[in-house]
Amino acid sequence: MYVIIVGAGEVGRSIAANLEETHDVVVVDRDAEVTEELTYALDVLTIHGDGTDLEILREAGLSQAGLVIACTDNDETNAVVCGAAKAVTDVFTIARVRRRTLLETWQGSQGAFGVDFMVCTDLLTAQTIFRISGLPSAHDVDTFASGLVRMAEFDIPADSPIADRTVSEADCYDSLTFAALFRDDEMIVTRGDTVIRGGDRIVVIGSPDSINDFADEVATAPDDAEEVVIVGASEIGFQAAREFEDHGFRPRLIEQDHDRAREVAESLPNTMVMESDATNADFLAREHVGEADVVVAALDSDEKNLLVSLLAERLGVDRTVAVIETAEYADLFETVGIDVAINPREETAEEIVRFTRTDHTEKVAMLEHDRAEVIEIEVGVESALVGRTIADATNDLPPGVVIGAISRGGDHITPRGSTVVQSGDHVIVFVDAAVLDEVVDLI
Repeated sequence: MYVIIVGAGEVGRSIAANLEETHDVVVVDRDAEVTEELTYALDVLTIHGDGTDLEILREAGLSQAGLVIACTDNDETNAVVCGAAKAVTDVFTIARVRRRTLLETWQGSQGAFGVDFMVCTDLLTAQTIFRISGLPSAHDVDTFASGLVRMAEFDIPADSPIADRTVSEADCYDSLTFAALFRDDEMIVTRGDTVIRGGDRIVVIGSPDSINDFADEVATAPDDAEEVVIVGASEIGFQAAREFEDHGFRPRLIEQDHDRAREVAESLPNTMVMESDATNADFLAREHVGEADVVVAALDSDEKNLLVSLLAERLGVDRTVAVIETAEYADLFETVGIDVAINPREETAEEIVRFTRTDHTEKVAMLEHDRAEVIEIEVGVESALVGRTIADATNDLPPGVVIGAISRGGDHITPRGSTVVQSGDHVIVFVDAAVLDEVVDLI
């Protein structure tokens, strides 16, 4: 497919990098230095110009495009790009926005702004914050097969009961598959004799109950986030509080600005809003923030979020989640002790890339900056899996593939070597990103 991406920032670059091997990609940006650098970094065509200019879009190949993705940092610009493209072609358009109000306006209308699919960065980030807050030590959590199957990525502490044990020894769960380990810069697809080490990150796929049981086993913190403190009433902080409210929680939210604190207090009936500077250690101690199960740092700078998270850790908070605008800081934050660092732009890029693949897959979850993916595919009659046992069929699949779960008629099936795959099954598969296209074609 011919794809035009308007905006070569962090989101646009990430999308282009994910699509360059399987699509013809053109990237449009106003910054000449950025487009020139991108020409040498990726196998894409670049155009220097304003994506809201119809002539620039035509120069980028609008007439042959199957998809236009508008992902600049300006909501209005993205809407105009989609509207301009839609005015002269029937191209499918995707717009990235930050404000939930725009998303709600689009959802409540018929084709508003000329946008076919809209991704709201702040809402996505808030949903990610909520999703990972409920499982201790989890860095990523996603659901498949309409909630029947869950995938999670966990840290393995050195004192975990499964550290220094083989997968066969650790596998005592009824409906769980150990898919892979990330160890330093290495990705290891697990086998029965694979040894799990302290400091590893492990990817498991299984029923929600088994994932929760596994979290209890490996984690050093309680599995239920009952006391939640959100620091910063930024749009992400506000949306996160609303997400927790929607799921029955009564979070606390700390905001220093008087007017903003009053505004969000009026909009969040089940959230206790406190007006204070959250970098004040005395205030945090006085308000017993150290007793919280989760502290979410959602202030307006990475440095402040790092400071708040470290203060919370020092006070004894079980789990800290920090929002970061600079993707390169993620590893740094987690190295110094922050449990999870979430980059809104990365979440947005992943969501858009997921959407571009829906013609092949039911659901996609990306891991470790797209080093691997967990995908859900409905198996057709021509699949390499149909009518064969897992042990036999996987011999024809490339290395780096693990079948983690099967959904059949609303039932969860834990795949074992003797399991026979049937046409119509939904299989949830861990795949090394390097062989993704080959695996999708085979399955």
